[in-house]
Amino acid sequence: MKKKSILIVDDHRVFHHGISQALNTTDEFTVTARAVNGVQAVSLAEKTVPDLILMDISMPDLNGMEATRKILAIHPGIRIVALSMHTEKIYVKGMLNAGASGYVLKSCSFNELMTAMKKVLDGHIYVSPEITHLLVTDSPDRLSRLTPREKQVLVHIAEGHNSRKMAEILQLSVKTIDIHRRNLKAKLDIQTVAGLTRYALAKGLISSGP
Repeated sequence: MKKKSILIVDDHRVFHHGISQALNTTDEFTVTARAVNGVQAVSLAEKTVPDLILMDISMPDLNGMEATRKILAIHPGIRIVALSMHTEKIYVKGMLNAGASGYVLKSCSFNELMTAMKKVLDGHIYVSPEITHLLVTDSPDRLSRLTPREKQVLVHIAEGHNSRKMAEILQLSVKTIDIHRRNLKAKLDIQTVAGLTRYALAKGLISSGP
């Protein structure tokens, strides 16, 4: 199996070295480039086009949020996971809104980091369990507006299923599934799959863990 290429972006070289060594010993990942600031990250991402980037946020020259926006504008297929010590909502939502597919705390275990990377590469969103509560500011009664079927559809959306797959699982027509999707988006006022996934995570409807 071909290893997935990783670009590490962090201004602490000791952190670079430790994470690189750990990832290079796995069967799944290989670190192909390292950057110490956002400017280098954008340049290296364009040159090497890695499968995934582990992105710090607070860095000189160009912060992680801006670097994420610039990289995804050029290569939208690259997956980016924020790896940060910051637990404040402004950082978590800022990185996810910039296009990152994951947010992992630097205090996490190596196993959690591996899980996050694999989930993100599979097309899911991963957020460390300690900070999922930061993703929703809605009043709790918004969820209560959904019918049981709409909640089912929300869970399946968050798990990465398309309408055809949901129709097969729930034994409904694709047209009916699409109606439920439109209704729950309207009730929650969330229009994107990424937004619905973050909402489901924050409400505890799905788990971000293994």
